[in-house]
Amino acid sequence: MKVEAECAGCIVGRAVAQVTEATTNPAIRFRTMVEFLRLLSREFKPTAVPAELGTKRDRLIKRITGNNDPYKRIKRISNEKALKLLPYARKIVEDGYTQQDRFKRACLCAIVGNIMEFNIPGHKFAFSSLRKLFREAGKDLVIDDTNKIYELAKKAHTVLYLTDNAGEIVFDTLLVEQLKNMGLTVIVVVKGGPVINDATMEDAEVSGMNKIADKTITTGTDAVGLAPKEFSKEFLGFYDSVDMVFAKGMGYAETLTEYKLEKPHVLLFRTKCNCVANFFGVPRERNVAKLMP
Repeated sequence: MKVEAECAGCIVGRAVAQVTEATTNPAIRFRTMVEFLRLLSREFKPTAVPAELGTKRDRLIKRITGNNDPYKRIKRISNEKALKLLPYARKIVEDGYTQQDRFKRACLCAIVGNIMEFNIPGHKFAFSSLRKLFREAGKDLVIDDTNKIYELAKKAHTVLYLTDNAGEIVFDTLLVEQLKNMGLTVIVVVKGGPVINDATMEDAEVSGMNKIADKTITTGTDAVGLAPKEFSKEFLGFYDSVDMVFAKGMGYAETLTEYKLEKPHVLLFRTKCNCVANFFGVPRERNVAKLMP
């Protein structure tokens, strides 16, 4: 997926928000934004991928401000709020009468968790809205490949589960549990370093994911989405060897659409911006469970 004109506003807006979180020093804030706008003037072109620009933005902000994790406070709060709601979401999943029904409900809960993202222009999120979103998740499912995904998963042996945000990873545990109940080996992947509010190994531990998954690894880098040239050999080895891949969030959706995929990939995300919604031909602020290729 390539950038659209509207992406510029989002990328700049998130930069301002991150710089504000990263430092209280006005001079450093100003210098950071100057350097970032120079970077954007070089890199913002029709062939650019939004997630890759986001990676470059975040690395520049961390380097100049000296703050390696501007979203640390927000991630902590997200995990705490999500853990309080986990029993409620788990009951929704466990109320399913069949394994397939529980699998779909877990997919929906995982997708609802993807709404937990900040500083996207026009995307409004409040923790108080999560209960309602869990109850009504099916109404917002505009691409529903869950039946096909379930049938493929039943035939698989090992899957790779690519997580997205802190907080959200708490609800991902429900889907990983269902995959394991189906007899699958599940390798869960978090980011190798702080980037936006994406989950790292610390969040995997706080959420309990490291105890649920058969194995928890990192990408080996702090890149948004899929960046094979930067990812560790360990990650690439698992990526090549598994039967199918579950990928959470818009960052993976933006980057996986740039590659010729050799195995089934499941995209689970909320369309939080117009550009991603337009690419997939669906409305904004809707849920997607898409099987690729």
